[in-house]
Amino acid sequence: MTIAIIGTGNVGSALATRWAEAGHTIHLGVRDLDRFKGQHLLENPNTTAHAVEEAVSLSDVVLISTPATSAVEVARSLGDTTGKILIDAMNVVMGRGPEGFRTTSDALLAHTATRDLAKCFNTTGFNNMSDPVYGDVALDLFVAGDSERAKAAAMGLAKDAGFAECYDIGGNDRFELMEQFAWFWINLAMGRGLGREIGFKLLRR
Repeated sequence: MTIAIIGTGNVGSALATRWAEAGHTIHLGVRDLDRFKGQHLLENPNTTAHAVEEAVSLSDVVLISTPATSAVEVARSLGDTTGKILIDAMNVVMGRGPEGFRTTSDALLAHTATRDLAKCFNTTGFNNMSDPVYGDVALDLFVAGDSERAKAAAMGLAKDAGFAECYDIGGNDRFELMEQFAWFWINLAMGRGLGREIGFKLLRR
């Protein structure tokens, strides 16, 4: 699969590493080709850097992992997203998000041509994306969106990143629930002092 990653900070870098190691072709979409976070990612031969619009045009899937406040600006920078799958890994935290929108996913849909968007990779820390295995147990992820095509892609990529399962929690009307779940993890990890080395696993009886 060809994947554009827009936002090469902690989350984008962790997923770029995991997916490149799994054999996917990674196109980093950056503003400045000479200076950007995550230049070390280019050490993997499956990873190259491009201007944002070019990275999108070369890819089937586009991961957005920038600050939530930049969601509208980033959406406008993507170019033609017709036929592309977008995966939104952003969160509005403590009211900091795209002006006029309750979630980052709604902002992306309002400013792009594609309807194939899934919200995923937003409910846990970047450390768990780098290594989702605790002992002999792999963590789970969750995904939401109306697009079955986008959700299927996100689920597959979650497993390629080493997660055990990626559970479908519903459609676009569950975007806000996904962001609340992210805040739940943040609250435990930072607010309650449990630290980043925690994660979620769905158990069944």
